[in-house]
Amino acid sequence: MTSIMKTSSKIEAILFIESEPFAIKKLADILEISKEEVDQAILELKSDLEGRGLVLIENNDHVVLKTHPDMSDLLTKIQKEETEKELTKSALETLSIICYHQKATKSEIDYIRGVNSTISLRTLTIRGLIEKKQEGKSNHYTPSIDLLSVLGITDRTELQDFEQLSKNIAGIIEKPE
Repeated sequence: MTSIMKTSSKIEAILFIESEPFAIKKLADILEISKEEVDQAILELKSDLEGRGLVLIENNDHVVLKTHPDMSDLLTKIQKEETEKELTKSALETLSIICYHQKATKSEIDYIRGVNSTISLRTLTIRGLIEKKQEGKSNHYTPSIDLLSVLGITDRTELQDFEQLSKNIAGIIEKPE
């Protein structure tokens, strides 16, 4: 059974999975519709989200799906609980990739792991173990100074088998698809 989704629903799904600001022009390209149709669907999505836990934010021809500001107390409580738990295997894999690659984009991390790393990246960022830095049009994740301090090292090259693992990770990322 094939369902026909509204454009606003497709945009919602894209923004949910992406979790980062997304160019309106790119939405139009992906959905193969005009920018005006995307703008209309964005208005519809904003309306659909009224009174809910999420909001759609527009800034400089980009849109992003975020939690509603009224949810901040609840989410702060959850984040506090999250920082007190041990890191999951997924988070540790993600952290290792970032440490040994120095900087990695979400898509590179996802490619190496073979799964979506959004939750792991969020957890590691909340804990201050990694930093997200904007470089050109993409975001890169890097180990934080706090992480190096926790590990008791002053430089990434002090990580075990740094040279070999860095080459292996670079080889995986540079493989043609």
